[in-house]
Amino acid sequence: MNRKVSVIGLGYVGLPVAVAFGKITQVIGFDINPRRIEELSKGKDSNGEIEPTDLKDADIIFTTNSDELSRADLHIVAVPTPIHPTKRPNLTPLIQASETVGRILKKSDIVVYESTVYPGCTEEVCVPLLEDKSGLKLGVDFGVGYSPERINPGDKEHTFTKIKKIVSGSNLHTTKIVAEVYASVITAGIHRVSSIKVAEAAKVIENAQRDINIAFTNELAILFKCLNIDTNEVLDAASTKWNFLSFRPGLVGGHCVGVDPYYLTYRAEKAGYTPQIILSGRRINDGMGAFVAQQTVQAMAEEGIGSAGALVNVLGLTFKEDCPDLRNSRVPDIIEELKRYGCEVKVHDPCCDPQEAKKEFNISLCKENELKPADALVLAVAHHQFQQWSIDIWRSFLKKGGILSDVKNVVPRKKLEKYGHRVWRL
Repeated sequence: MNRKVSVIGLGYVGLPVAVAFGKITQVIGFDINPRRIEELSKGKDSNGEIEPTDLKDADIIFTTNSDELSRADLHIVAVPTPIHPTKRPNLTPLIQASETVGRILKKSDIVVYESTVYPGCTEEVCVPLLEDKSGLKLGVDFGVGYSPERINPGDKEHTFTKIKKIVSGSNLHTTKIVAEVYASVITAGIHRVSSIKVAEAAKVIENAQRDINIAFTNELAILFKCLNIDTNEVLDAASTKWNFLSFRPGLVGGHCVGVDPYYLTYRAEKAGYTPQIILSGRRINDGMGAFVAQQTVQAMAEEGIGSAGALVNVLGLTFKEDCPDLRNSRVPDIIEELKRYGCEVKVHDPCCDPQEAKKEFNISLCKENELKPADALVLAVAHHQFQQWSIDIWRSFLKKGGILSDVKNVVPRKKLEKYGHRVWRL
């Protein structure tokens, strides 16, 4: 590879990219967060995605100084693309990153975007910013590519280099270079597509598809509750057919599945089409936190436990198991709904930074030894530590006759029921 790489944004997406390239060449790793740069410079990744040894082995210059980016000629933008409270795309990080790169852009440079966007965003929003800040012209002075990220936080098997990479470019020459650069580190192979819009669309529908499939199973969970049927037993039975898609009900959060569909629906509505299935799936999934809380309160009531003043322990706050990421977690929905019913709620999460929990959701975390026996216990996130608990530990956090709501279907249900505890599972 004869290109010098920079990576803009060193979060869950950008850091694995920087480390992969840093093992074969020097990389400029840029982030606007001084705290993040400081910890990475000391060889620590608080996200838990990169091992200290891998971080040490990578040749990366960590910096908050955007002038350092001028030392590279292929810039990979991997900043977050969140949504506003109105469910509309929040392109602020992407716009700021594009302006930053535009200010240091040189002739023959290539800018590759990995951030998830709607089809057309790279060319309609990012390219004009690059041209305006640099005074250069796309296709004449520089090239642009799009290669969507496929990082799965907490997944130690499907890592950056082991996932097939989609690549695209503003022209065939740019696509060829982008493909060659990524091929130098990706072992799973490269898939070229004809345009940037195709690559953008491919990424956003990956997560929309997963969102819809989970929404279907969540709707089944709601339906089967009305019919007094165990959802997981139904899914286990249906999964014996070879072509049944084995999705499970649950909370849908994070920076991808719970967010990306809104990018696609936003672009669809701009084009004059209002999506039906995608938005319906979003409504179902966004409402599951409240549903879990309501079912917990109902189970308590059926056992003669009033919700007003009842103590409820909630286990897990992050958006998925064994991952410290709090973005778009739906667990706070459970907590807020329980409080609306008058419950006193205590929250414990061994993977979560207490300061982040306080900053993001104004939630004070408890340590495990601070939890007291409660009227109800909600397992919201199936961290490995929770799955290793013995039946005695589970019982220690419940009062006699207390309710357990198992969102992830991992608690030893029959054992707890033998001790007189009612177990509801999603």
